[in-house]
Amino acid sequence: MNLLVINGPNLNMLGSREPEVYGTQTYEDLLDYIEAFAQEYQVTVDVIQSNSEGEIIDAIHGSVGGYDGIVLNPGAYTHYSYAIFDALQGAEIPAIEVHLSNINNREDFRKISVIAPACVGQISGLGFHSYSAALRYFIEMAQGDRGLWI
Repeated sequence: MNLLVINGPNLNMLGSREPEVYGTQTYEDLLDYIEAFAQEYQVTVDVIQSNSEGEIIDAIHGSVGGYDGIVLNPGAYTHYSYAIFDALQGAEIPAIEVHLSNINNREDFRKISVIAPACVGQISGLGFHSYSAALRYFIEMAQGDRGLWI
């Protein structure tokens, strides 16, 4: 199984950006967490991070035919990037939108995602565990285990 994790703007600043919201773990810690998960479950997980909307769209386009699922943390693009929404719709690869913080407990504008309707689900507020929950979903769905996810 091949999965792609796409991290959007400002994720590279984890550890120093608003630690009261995002914690003190760094982006490297997140990469280590995802790598450990991939090794434990024997799946291939490629991770990219970009502060550029166009690069995120290119990554989605480039995922066609090579990945079984996408885990996407679009950062602030969540709230206004219809271009990322369109890219996900066009790629026709199942995607899950993730967020480290609970977007529903933050500013009103963060509660609205224009990307979520192009995804099979949205997970927020679990910190790094938002990623493992999304990755586990794809693994279990590929194994035919729909028990927990319906």
